[in-house]
Amino acid sequence: MPKNLIEKAVIKALVNRVTGLDQKGGNERIKTVAQRLLSDLFIAIDDLDIQMDEIWAAVAFLEKAGKEKQLGLIVPGIGLEHFLDLRLDAAEQQAGISGGTSRTIEGPLYVAGAPLSKGEARLDDGTDDGEILFMQGRVLDITGKPVSGAIVDVWHANTGGYYSHFGPEQSPYNLRRRIETDTEGRYKFRSIMPSGYGCPPGSESETLMKSLGRHARRPAHIHFFVSAPGYRHLTTQINIDGDQYLHDDFAFATRGDLIPPVKRVDEPASMKEHGLNKPFASIDFDFTILKDVKGTIGTIVHRERATV
Repeated sequence: MPKNLIEKAVIKALVNRVTGLDQKGGNERIKTVAQRLLSDLFIAIDDLDIQMDEIWAAVAFLEKAGKEKQLGLIVPGIGLEHFLDLRLDAAEQQAGISGGTSRTIEGPLYVAGAPLSKGEARLDDGTDDGEILFMQGRVLDITGKPVSGAIVDVWHANTGGYYSHFGPEQSPYNLRRRIETDTEGRYKFRSIMPSGYGCPPGSESETLMKSLGRHARRPAHIHFFVSAPGYRHLTTQINIDGDQYLHDDFAFATRGDLIPPVKRVDEPASMKEHGLNKPFASIDFDFTILKDVKGTIGTIVHRERATV
Protein backbone atom coordinates (compact mmCIF):
# COMPACT_ATOMS: atom_id res chain seq x y z
CA MET A 1 0.00 0.00 0.00
CA PRO A 2 1.39 3.48 -0.83
CA LYS A 3 2.48 5.90 1.90
CA ASN A 4 0.83 9.25 2.69
CA LEU A 5 -2.60 8.35 1.38
CA ILE A 6 -4.55 10.62 3.73
CA GLU A 7 -4.38 14.41 3.77
CA LYS A 8 -3.32 15.88 7.09
CA ALA A 9 -6.50 17.98 7.22
CA VAL A 10 -8.59 14.80 7.04
CA ILE A 11 -6.59 13.24 9.88
CA LYS A 12 -7.00 16.38 11.98
CA ALA A 13 -10.76 16.48 11.45
CA LEU A 14 -11.14 12.79 12.33
CA VAL A 15 -9.02 13.07 15.47
CA ASN A 16 -10.91 16.15 16.62
CA ARG A 17 -14.15 14.19 16.35
CA VAL A 18 -12.70 11.12 18.06
CA THR A 19 -11.37 13.14 20.99
CA GLY A 20 -14.47 15.30 21.36
CA LEU A 21 -12.72 18.57 20.58
CA ASP A 22 -15.64 19.51 18.34
CA GLN A 23 -18.12 19.35 21.22
CA LYS A 24 -18.50 20.45 24.83
CA GLY A 25 -18.10 18.26 27.90
CA GLY A 26 -15.58 15.72 29.06
CA ASN A 27 -12.15 16.23 30.59
CA GLU A 28 -10.31 18.96 28.69
CA ARG A 29 -6.86 17.69 29.73
CA ILE A 30 -7.60 14.17 28.54
CA LYS A 31 -9.07 15.49 25.31
CA THR A 32 -6.00 17.62 24.59
CA VAL A 33 -3.52 14.83 25.31
CA ALA A 34 -5.53 12.27 23.36
CA GLN A 35 -5.75 14.63 20.39
CA ARG A 36 -1.98 15.00 20.23
CA LEU A 37 -1.19 11.31 20.71
CA LEU A 38 -3.79 10.11 18.21
CA SER A 39 -2.73 12.71 15.66
CA ASP A 40 0.88 11.55 15.90
CA LEU A 41 -0.20 7.89 15.73
CA PHE A 42 -2.44 8.33 12.67
CA ILE A 43 0.20 10.35 10.85
CA ALA A 44 2.85 7.73 11.68
CA ILE A 45 0.60 4.96 10.32
CA ASP A 46 0.17 6.87 7.08
CA ASP A 47 3.81 7.99 6.79
CA LEU A 48 5.26 4.55 7.53
CA ASP A 49 2.55 2.54 5.77
CA ILE A 50 1.88 0.50 8.90
CA GLN A 51 -0.32 -2.41 7.89
CA MET A 52 -3.56 -3.59 9.48
CA ASP A 53 -1.94 -6.86 10.51
CA GLU A 54 0.81 -4.93 12.27
CA ILE A 55 -1.72 -2.76 14.11
CA TRP A 56 -3.70 -5.74 15.37
CA ALA A 57 -0.52 -7.59 16.31
CA ALA A 58 0.43 -4.57 18.45
CA VAL A 59 -3.02 -4.53 20.07
CA ALA A 60 -2.72 -8.24 20.90
CA PHE A 61 0.78 -7.65 22.25
CA LEU A 62 -0.43 -4.91 24.60
CA GLU A 63 -3.41 -6.97 25.74
CA LYS A 64 -1.19 -9.93 26.62
CA ALA A 65 1.46 -7.71 28.23
CA GLY A 66 -1.21 -6.16 30.44
CA LYS A 67 -2.67 -9.51 31.49
CA GLU A 68 0.78 -10.82 32.39
CA LYS A 69 1.76 -7.59 34.21
CA GLN A 70 4.62 -6.87 31.84
CA LEU A 71 3.87 -3.19 31.22
CA GLY A 72 5.81 -2.25 34.36
CA LEU A 73 8.94 -3.67 32.67
CA ILE A 74 8.14 -2.32 29.22
CA VAL A 75 7.81 1.28 30.44
CA PRO A 76 11.43 1.45 31.71
CA GLY A 77 12.63 -0.77 28.87
CA ILE A 78 11.54 1.73 26.22
CA GLY A 79 13.18 4.58 28.13
CA LEU A 80 9.90 6.22 29.15
CA GLU A 81 10.55 6.10 32.90
CA HIS A 82 14.07 7.51 32.45
CA PHE A 83 12.70 10.23 30.17
CA LEU A 84 10.27 11.30 32.90
CA ASP A 85 13.23 11.60 35.29
CA LEU A 86 15.09 13.75 32.76
CA ARG A 87 12.07 16.07 32.47
CA LEU A 88 11.82 16.38 36.24
CA ASP A 89 15.56 17.13 36.42
CA ALA A 90 15.12 19.87 33.82
CA ALA A 91 12.10 21.35 35.62
CA GLU A 92 14.06 21.52 38.88
CA GLN A 93 17.04 23.15 37.18
CA GLN A 94 14.73 25.72 35.63
CA ALA A 95 13.32 26.43 39.10
CA GLY A 96 16.82 26.80 40.55
CA ILE A 97 16.68 23.53 42.48
CA SER A 98 19.87 21.48 42.26
CA GLY A 99 22.61 19.71 44.16
CA GLY A 100 20.93 16.65 45.61
CA THR A 101 21.53 12.96 45.01
CA SER A 102 20.50 12.00 41.50
CA ARG A 103 17.09 10.50 41.07
CA THR A 104 16.51 7.43 38.96
CA ILE A 105 13.67 5.07 38.15
CA GLU A 106 11.48 3.38 40.75
CA GLY A 107 10.77 0.31 38.64
CA PRO A 108 7.69 -1.91 39.06
CA LEU A 109 8.61 -3.94 42.16
CA TYR A 110 8.05 -1.66 45.17
CA VAL A 111 5.75 -2.92 47.92
CA ALA A 112 4.37 -0.47 50.47
CA GLY A 113 4.28 -1.06 54.20
CA ALA A 114 7.69 -2.61 54.92
CA PRO A 115 8.58 -2.85 58.64
CA LEU A 116 10.00 0.33 60.15
CA SER A 117 13.18 0.36 62.24
CA LYS A 118 15.09 3.13 63.95
CA GLY A 119 18.69 3.70 62.91
CA GLU A 120 19.42 0.26 61.51
CA ALA A 121 17.79 -2.92 60.27
CA ARG A 122 18.43 -6.36 58.88
CA LEU A 123 16.74 -6.82 55.52
CA ASP A 124 17.24 -10.51 54.77
CA ASP A 125 15.57 -13.42 56.57
CA GLY A 126 18.73 -15.57 56.68
CA THR A 127 17.59 -18.15 54.14
CA ASP A 128 19.71 -16.89 51.23
CA ASP A 129 23.37 -17.85 51.54
CA GLY A 130 24.60 -14.90 49.51
CA GLU A 131 27.49 -12.55 50.22
CA ILE A 132 26.73 -10.58 53.38
CA LEU A 133 26.40 -6.86 52.74
CA PHE A 134 26.48 -3.97 55.16
CA MET A 135 25.45 -0.59 53.82
CA GLN A 136 25.59 2.58 55.85
CA GLY A 137 25.66 6.32 55.50
CA ARG A 138 23.77 9.50 56.32
CA VAL A 139 20.91 11.56 54.98
CA LEU A 140 22.06 15.16 54.59
CA ASP A 141 20.64 18.45 53.38
CA ILE A 142 22.30 20.54 50.71
CA THR A 143 24.53 22.27 53.28
CA GLY A 144 25.78 18.94 54.64
CA LYS A 145 23.64 19.11 57.77
CA PRO A 146 22.27 15.71 58.89
CA VAL A 147 18.53 15.15 58.52
CA SER A 148 17.25 13.41 61.62
CA GLY A 149 14.07 11.36 61.36
CA ALA A 150 14.29 10.86 57.60
CA ILE A 151 12.85 7.59 56.30
CA VAL A 152 15.09 5.44 54.11
CA ASP A 153 12.77 2.97 52.36
CA VAL A 154 14.95 0.24 50.82
CA TRP A 155 14.23 -2.83 48.69
CA HIS A 156 16.22 -5.15 46.43
CA ALA A 157 16.37 -8.60 44.82
CA ASN A 158 17.85 -11.79 46.26
CA THR A 159 20.79 -13.71 44.79
CA GLY A 160 18.46 -15.26 42.22
CA GLY A 161 17.34 -11.84 41.00
CA TYR A 162 13.86 -12.17 42.55
CA TYR A 163 11.99 -9.71 44.77
CA SER A 164 9.77 -10.77 47.65
CA HIS A 165 6.06 -10.80 46.73
CA PHE A 166 7.06 -11.32 43.08
CA GLY A 167 8.24 -14.61 41.62
CA PRO A 168 9.34 -17.58 43.79
CA GLU A 169 8.08 -17.58 47.37
CA GLN A 170 9.99 -15.53 49.95
CA SER A 171 9.04 -14.52 53.46
CA PRO A 172 6.88 -11.38 53.73
CA TYR A 173 8.87 -8.18 53.17
CA ASN A 174 12.13 -10.08 52.73
CA LEU A 175 14.82 -7.62 51.58
CA ARG A 176 12.50 -4.69 52.26
CA ARG A 177 12.66 -2.29 55.21
CA ARG A 178 12.10 1.32 56.19
CA ILE A 179 14.79 2.84 58.38
CA GLU A 180 14.41 6.08 60.34
CA THR A 181 17.67 8.03 60.59
CA ASP A 182 19.09 8.85 64.02
CA THR A 183 19.93 12.29 65.38
CA GLU A 184 23.04 12.40 63.19
CA GLY A 185 21.10 11.45 60.08
CA ARG A 186 22.65 7.97 60.05
CA TYR A 187 21.15 4.78 58.67
CA LYS A 188 22.61 1.27 58.46
CA PHE A 189 21.43 -2.10 57.30
CA ARG A 190 22.62 -5.66 56.93
CA SER A 191 21.50 -7.67 53.93
CA ILE A 192 22.88 -9.87 51.16
CA MET A 193 24.44 -8.73 47.91
CA PRO A 194 21.67 -8.62 45.30
CA SER A 195 21.90 -10.04 41.80
CA GLY A 196 20.73 -8.38 38.63
CA TYR A 197 17.76 -9.76 36.78
CA GLY A 198 16.22 -9.86 33.34
CA CYS A 199 12.78 -9.80 31.82
CA PRO A 200 11.10 -13.21 32.16
CA PRO A 201 12.13 -15.55 29.31
CA GLY A 202 9.55 -15.56 26.57
CA SER A 203 7.67 -12.61 28.05
CA GLU A 204 6.34 -9.67 26.04
CA SER A 205 8.97 -7.40 27.59
CA GLU A 206 11.81 -9.70 26.51
CA THR A 207 10.24 -10.19 23.08
CA LEU A 208 10.08 -6.43 22.57
CA MET A 209 13.71 -5.94 23.60
CA LYS A 210 14.85 -8.68 21.20
CA SER A 211 12.80 -7.08 18.41
CA LEU A 212 14.75 -3.88 19.04
CA GLY A 213 18.05 -5.76 18.94
CA ARG A 214 18.61 -5.22 22.66
CA HIS A 215 19.11 -7.43 25.71
CA ALA A 216 16.66 -7.31 28.61
CA ARG A 217 19.04 -7.37 31.59
CA ARG A 218 19.51 -5.10 34.60
CA PRO A 219 22.66 -4.79 36.72
CA ALA A 220 22.52 -5.60 40.42
CA HIS A 221 21.06 -2.63 42.28
CA ILE A 222 19.34 -1.47 45.46
CA HIS A 223 16.28 0.79 45.41
CA PHE A 224 15.52 3.67 47.78
CA PHE A 225 12.86 6.19 48.63
CA VAL A 226 14.27 8.87 50.94
CA SER A 227 11.82 11.26 52.56
CA ALA A 228 11.56 13.74 55.42
CA PRO A 229 9.08 16.49 56.35
CA GLY A 230 9.90 19.70 54.49
CA TYR A 231 12.10 17.96 51.92
CA ARG A 232 11.57 16.78 48.38
CA HIS A 233 10.92 13.05 48.09
CA LEU A 234 13.87 11.25 46.48
CA THR A 235 13.43 8.15 44.34
CA THR A 236 16.76 6.58 43.50
CA GLN A 237 18.87 3.42 43.45
CA ILE A 238 22.53 2.50 43.67
CA ASN A 239 24.13 0.06 41.26
CA ILE A 240 26.66 -2.52 42.36
CA ASP A 241 30.07 -1.64 40.94
CA GLY A 242 31.62 -4.29 38.72
CA ASP A 243 28.38 -5.73 37.34
CA GLN A 244 28.68 -6.58 33.64
CA TYR A 245 25.52 -4.59 32.85
CA LEU A 246 26.50 -1.59 34.99
CA HIS A 247 26.62 0.79 32.01
CA ASP A 248 24.27 -1.21 29.79
CA ASP A 249 21.08 -1.32 31.87
CA PHE A 250 18.08 -2.10 29.71
CA ALA A 251 16.06 0.26 31.96
CA PHE A 252 18.52 3.20 31.57
CA ALA A 253 18.75 3.71 35.35
CA THR A 254 22.54 3.99 35.80
CA ARG A 255 23.76 7.47 36.77
CA GLY A 256 27.34 8.39 37.54
CA ASP A 257 26.97 9.39 41.19
CA LEU A 258 24.97 6.25 42.02
CA ILE A 259 27.84 3.74 41.74
CA PRO A 260 29.51 3.66 45.15
CA PRO A 261 32.64 1.56 45.67
CA VAL A 262 32.15 -1.90 47.16
CA LYS A 263 34.70 -2.77 49.84
CA ARG A 264 35.41 -6.44 50.55
CA VAL A 265 36.31 -6.84 54.23
CA ASP A 266 38.28 -9.85 55.49
CA GLU A 267 40.09 -8.44 58.53
CA PRO A 268 39.32 -10.63 61.58
CA ALA A 269 38.75 -7.60 63.81
CA SER A 270 36.19 -6.10 61.42
CA MET A 271 34.43 -9.42 60.97
CA LYS A 272 34.20 -9.86 64.74
CA GLU A 273 32.93 -6.30 65.16
CA HIS A 274 30.09 -7.14 62.79
CA GLY A 275 29.31 -10.44 64.53
CA LEU A 276 30.68 -12.57 61.70
CA ASN A 277 33.31 -15.23 61.17
CA LYS A 278 33.58 -14.76 57.42
CA PRO A 279 34.30 -11.88 55.00
CA PHE A 280 31.59 -9.44 53.98
CA ALA A 281 30.98 -6.54 51.61
CA SER A 282 30.52 -2.96 52.72
CA ILE A 283 29.09 0.09 50.93
CA ASP A 284 29.14 3.66 52.24
CA PHE A 285 26.65 6.06 50.70
CA ASP A 286 25.24 9.40 51.81
CA PHE A 287 21.97 10.73 50.41
CA THR A 288 21.55 14.47 49.91
CA ILE A 289 17.93 15.61 49.82
CA LEU A 290 16.60 19.02 48.88
CA LYS A 291 14.32 21.38 50.74
CA ASP A 292 10.80 21.50 49.42
CA VAL A 293 9.98 24.64 47.46
CA LYS A 294 6.39 25.85 47.24
CA GLY A 295 5.00 26.26 43.76
CA THR A 296 7.38 23.81 42.08
CA ILE A 297 6.60 20.45 40.56
CA GLY A 298 6.24 17.69 43.13
CA THR A 299 8.41 14.59 43.31
CA ILE A 300 5.93 12.12 44.80
CA VAL A 301 4.61 9.94 41.99
CA HIS A 302 1.12 8.54 42.27
CA ARG A 303 1.00 5.20 40.50
CA GLU A 304 -0.39 1.73 41.02
CA ARG A 305 1.86 -0.29 43.33
CA ALA A 306 1.72 -3.73 44.86
CA THR A 307 0.44 -4.12 48.41
CA VAL A 308 0.53 -6.95 50.93
